[in-house]
Amino acid sequence: MKSRAELFLLSYGVGIIVLISGIWLASAFAAVTPTVQRLANGDVRIEHSTQAAQYYRIEASPDLQTWESMVTLLSPGLLQHTDSAAGYYPKRFYRIGQVTGSNILTGDHLVTASGDVVFHPINHASFVMSWNGKMIYSDPVGGATPYQNLQKADLILVTHGHSDHFSGSTIDAVRATGVRIIATQAVFNSMSTTQRSLTTILANGANTDAIGLNVAAVPAYNLTNTNHPQGVGNGYVLTVGGRRIFISGDTEDVPEIRALPNIDVAFLCMNVPFTMDIAKAASTVRQMKPKVVFPYHYRNQDGTFADLNSFRQQVGTDFGIEVRMRTWY
Repeated sequence: MKSRAELFLLSYGVGIIVLISGIWLASAFAAVTPTVQRLANGDVRIEHSTQAAQYYRIEASPDLQTWESMVTLLSPGLLQHTDSAAGYYPKRFYRIGQVTGSNILTGDHLVTASGDVVFHPINHASFVMSWNGKMIYSDPVGGATPYQNLQKADLILVTHGHSDHFSGSTIDAVRATGVRIIATQAVFNSMSTTQRSLTTILANGANTDAIGLNVAAVPAYNLTNTNHPQGVGNGYVLTVGGRRIFISGDTEDVPEIRALPNIDVAFLCMNVPFTMDIAKAASTVRQMKPKVVFPYHYRNQDGTFADLNSFRQQVGTDFGIEVRMRTWY
C-alpha cells in the first residue's frame, strides 16, 4: 500500500475530508481537524475531539459511495478508534457522525441484509449483541451490575454449565419478558423450573429459529484433557441476515470447528489449560478463515493473559483475516 506524507483537506457536505497516507476521513465537525495516523502494522488510528458523554458512529467506505458502519462509541471528549482492517484496503474512507436516541449500544458493527448486529464485550466469556431492537446475551454471568445500563435480553445463549458461562441468578436478572433461552441438556438440568419453561435444548448438530435468526449448535470439547467432555458443551453459529457469527464457548481446536464454512465473525477462546493455546487458536482461524475474529476468553488459569499480539502475528495477513482486539478485562 502506498504511503503519502501529504495532508489534504477538502470540503465535503457540512464537514471535511482528511486524506493522510491514503486514508480519508469525513467529519461533521469542520472546526476541528481529526488526526488520522497509519501505524507500523498497517492499522489506522483515528482521533477526533468531540462533545464528551455523547455517542458517535464511525463509518467506512472503499469509494466514498458505499458506506458501512464500523463502530459506535461513547466519547469521553477525545474519540479514539483503531481500524485493524485498514491494511487490507488500497483506499479506505471514514466519516464520523453523532448518534442520538435511546438504548444505544456501543461496539463493533456487522452489516447484514436485515440490519446491523452490534457486538458489545462484557467480560471474559460474556458479551451482548443488538439487532433490530432485540438483545442477544451470550453466556451472561456476574449478576445484574455488568448489564445494568443495557436493555434486557430477548435471547440468551448458554454454551455450558461452568460458572464463567452459566449463572441462573444472572439470567433471572437480565431476561426480558418473553425471553428465549437456548442451552445444553446439562445446563437445562441445573435450571429453575421457570427457566426451564423458557429454554430450548440444543444438542450438538441441532438448530432452531429464534427472534428472526437461526441458531445452530456445534461441538465444543477438549482433545487433550477432560475439562470439557465431548457432547456436553456447545458452540453456536448464528445466521443473521445472510451473515454467520460463530461463538466458540470452551473448546480446543476440534475438527468440527476448524471445518466451519463461511464464518463472517468468530469469537474464539484461547486460555490454558482449559481451552487452547494461541498457536492452536491461530491454526484454527487460518483453517476456518473467518472474515473477522475476536479473541475472547483469554485469561489463563494462573491469572496471566494470552499474548494477543502473538496470536495476531500467527494468524498472519495472507488470508485477509482481521483480528480485532477489544477490552474484555
